[in-house]
Amino acid sequence: MEKVTRDNYKLVLGLEIHLHLRTKRKMFCRCSADIWEKEANSITCPVCLGLPGALPVPNEDAVRKTQLLGLALGCNLNQNSKFDRKHYFYPDLPKGYQISQYKEPLCLGGRVELDSGFFADIERIHLEEDVAKSFHEGDRTLLDFNKSGMPLVEIVTKPVFSNTADAVDFCKKIQQTVRFLGIGDVDMEKGQMRLEANISLRTNDMEKRGELFNYKVEVKNINSFRFMEKAVLAEIERQLQVFEKGEMPIQENRGYNETTGKTVPQRTKEDAKDYRYFPEPDIPPMVFSDEYIYELKKELPELPHMIKRRLVQDYEIKISESIVLVDNFGIEMVNKFEDFSKKGLDPKKLATALINKKETRLWTFDKFKDYLQVPDESIDENALRDLIIKVMENNPKAVEDYKNGKESSIQFLFGQIMRETGGKVKPDYAIPLIKSLIQ
Repeated sequence: MEKVTRDNYKLVLGLEIHLHLRTKRKMFCRCSADIWEKEANSITCPVCLGLPGALPVPNEDAVRKTQLLGLALGCNLNQNSKFDRKHYFYPDLPKGYQISQYKEPLCLGGRVELDSGFFADIERIHLEEDVAKSFHEGDRTLLDFNKSGMPLVEIVTKPVFSNTADAVDFCKKIQQTVRFLGIGDVDMEKGQMRLEANISLRTNDMEKRGELFNYKVEVKNINSFRFMEKAVLAEIERQLQVFEKGEMPIQENRGYNETTGKTVPQRTKEDAKDYRYFPEPDIPPMVFSDEYIYELKKELPELPHMIKRRLVQDYEIKISESIVLVDNFGIEMVNKFEDFSKKGLDPKKLATALINKKETRLWTFDKFKDYLQVPDESIDENALRDLIIKVMENNPKAVEDYKNGKESSIQFLFGQIMRETGGKVKPDYAIPLIKSLIQ
């Protein structure tokens, strides 16, 4: 066995992200999905309690929202999908199995580009029912079944992360995408998004050969990005200590103790064969037509990574500024930035002010105009026409893009004119003129 040491170890990290969808009902029954701060066991029925003879009926809205998320993350949608039974016994799942998906999940593949430039590959996205919530009091375990049966999406990545920074960025981008799509709140304090990290180590030479050791440790139910980073680092240290003793870490599930800053054992980790998956007999397979998927794709809004690139291209601000506007401030501030830029404010100065001066984020257009000292228009129509023609000749691609239906190209051309005139033209005057001169 090659020995992992502190000098030659490489992290191998895969993620599982569980998140609740924003639906009116639970996954397989008619119980309300509004469970936050409700009296324990007050939102239950025979289906989500797992009573004998109770039959599940899938929540169509949850299926559709899962597929929408898959499309946003670059996944392929399975046109033939089904639910499976995943068998295990645990206090929070007393019926002895969970309705989940295994061989034919709703979404396969996909990838997410991170701020570092790294592409994180997704293996699958599937839909299942959540389990009950456990409370531990001494040697007793109390169960609240309100959470049992909630629609739960699981995003499983490939073991592609070699550092915690990329892993945290990936999780943040998933949260942001869900919110942009409007399909979930993903509030981690409410348990609506939970993180699990599959962690193992290998040597540098093993990495070059594409080899892995035959184990992985899953740290479960992490409820913050900060704790996930701490949990991974703590588990790396524990595994290094095991290797330094000449031993091999065992495959197991562990939890992260926020007080001690260490991971603690929970139970031996199963393989897929241990769950004895088989097709859920009470739910027919799902078949999705080309037309259905086509209509679903039309529902996709402009996504965060698209907005960032467009802000850089159309307004010539820095990529770092577009990241702050989108990731830190959100879509409302982005809309404000674009609206004020189109009305004649210098986008670069506007972005700088919004990012560096907190008080400006509540300002009106007129207050911004005074602050940035935007001059009144002082260029006559003939001079403006000549300038527009010059800008069009220097930017033939933008002109062609507009002719092909790309409206944002007009904003790019207007930005060039603003630069040439020092901001001395108004958009409601210049933009119609630009459009009229494009044949």
